[in-house]
Amino acid sequence: MSERLTYGSYLKVEELLALQQPLSEPAHHDELLFIVIHQVYELWFKQLLHELDAFVVACDADDLIRMGKIFRRVHAIQRVLEEQVDILETMTPQEFNRFRDRLNPASGFQSQQFRELEFLCGLRDERLFSHLVLTDLQRERLMARMHAPSLPEHLAAFFARAGFPCATHDETIASYRNIYNDERTYAALYLLLEDCIEFDERLLLWRGRHVRMVERMIGHKRGTGGSSGVGYLQTTLEKRIFPELWEVRTYLGSENYG
Repeated sequence: MSERLTYGSYLKVEELLALQQPLSEPAHHDELLFIVIHQVYELWFKQLLHELDAFVVACDADDLIRMGKIFRRVHAIQRVLEEQVDILETMTPQEFNRFRDRLNPASGFQSQQFRELEFLCGLRDERLFSHLVLTDLQRERLMARMHAPSLPEHLAAFFARAGFPCATHDETIASYRNIYNDERTYAALYLLLEDCIEFDERLLLWRGRHVRMVERMIGHKRGTGGSSGVGYLQTTLEKRIFPELWEVRTYLGSENYG
């Protein structure tokens, strides 16, 4: 007879709670917080990939209702990601530095799931592969993301089917302007564009919070994985998933403020 299902057995709570293994000796009080926060990040990254893969399926099926529902969940998760920084910042630089050296050469730069998210969103740089320590399965998953159509490409095809071509930069700007300038006629498409830019903005806000948190913790020390630390992170702050959605704001309205 199989064991009766319980809350703990369903969620594998005992296994989950055994995964936090500090390296400091004796274990520093704040190392547990550091591990928990980053393990939770990885779980949310897993959920975001799950949601965005479902979004792609809905997008290819022209299912606007499903696309909007998924984006609402994605935005809520993004808010949680940003708010987690507040918890991490309750740890002082002095406390972090008491166990930081134990982390070398591990680094958040090596998060394979976050790289998957970037690749899915079209933010792709094949040079990253030379800096990542990957299992064969992880490399296979990243390469699949590298070569599959990106989220912006799926959306461009969707808008083209809706009568708004986005094959070139100029076509995309023109299509977005037409939608924004007649938002009542194209209300569903207008709301989708606003979901897209909110997704992009929330990712940028999280990156910004992360950079400031790292600077608050370690100043301009080098990263444990050998990166330039804050210097490298600063270069990520201008990565845009939907650059035309930001640019089109310049051309909306009738007034010229140039």
